[in-house]
Amino acid sequence: MTQHLDRPGGRIAFDVEGEGPLVVCVPGMGDLRQGYRHLAPGLVAGGYRVATVDLRGHGDSDATFPAYDVPASVDDLRALIGTLGGPAVVVGTSMGASVAALLAAESPDAVGGLVLAGPFLRDGDAPAWQRALLRLATARPWAAAVWRAWLPRLYAGHVPADQDGYLASVGAALRRPGRAAAFSRTTRASHAATEARLGDVRAPALVVVGARDPDWPDPAAEAAWAASALGGEAEVLLVEDAGHYPAAQRPDVLLPAVLERLGRWTARA
Repeated sequence: MTQHLDRPGGRIAFDVEGEGPLVVCVPGMGDLRQGYRHLAPGLVAGGYRVATVDLRGHGDSDATFPAYDVPASVDDLRALIGTLGGPAVVVGTSMGASVAALLAAESPDAVGGLVLAGPFLRDGDAPAWQRALLRLATARPWAAAVWRAWLPRLYAGHVPADQDGYLASVGAALRRPGRAAAFSRTTRASHAATEARLGDVRAPALVVVGARDPDWPDPAAEAAWAASALGGEAEVLLVEDAGHYPAAQRPDVLLPAVLERLGRWTARA
């Protein structure tokens, strides 16, 4: 059953299942908490209490907030972990990984470990004309349509059997009142605050990238940079036949890897 956490300016939607140490799964920009539909059940079966959460302005979270940047989402995640009783291992995808890493730097007592999948931990060095084109493409009038058309490309490699239905859900969520405007504002979010604090992260981390992730010219090199930038123990997992969403595309690879780390990290805690 979907629950809501009251926050200044609106509510954040989340689901909780299972018993045991807390794992919180945070999706990326333009995605839904159901993006973890193939990973979360295995974590629950493995003996963990798993919360999946929608970013503000996404899915069943409200689109009434004054800000949709990374620090605002960090505040939401901190409040959720406090409400559920942390510390938590945080699984973050894309922008969700940036949120998770910044929280770990700011509130080390709240985070016992990190799984950073397809992580955006720094801003790219795209030229000004490309940034302007992105702003135009994600402007409110057509943001939902552009994202719905682009999203399938991020699933390079293995495609989940229920992909069509899931993408339809993403599109329907963006058509809800206020969601396209919130999504458009989310696309402007910077990861500079996260990059500046990566060296302060002390939680152990697993950096996961799909070998076919189209967001980087060299996904393995980006993962290696992320692992080296983190201040704590960090490992890299390169997932073959996966693009930007390995949790949905290759749970057969990611689930055992995450469970193995969870066992180590929670025992250490």
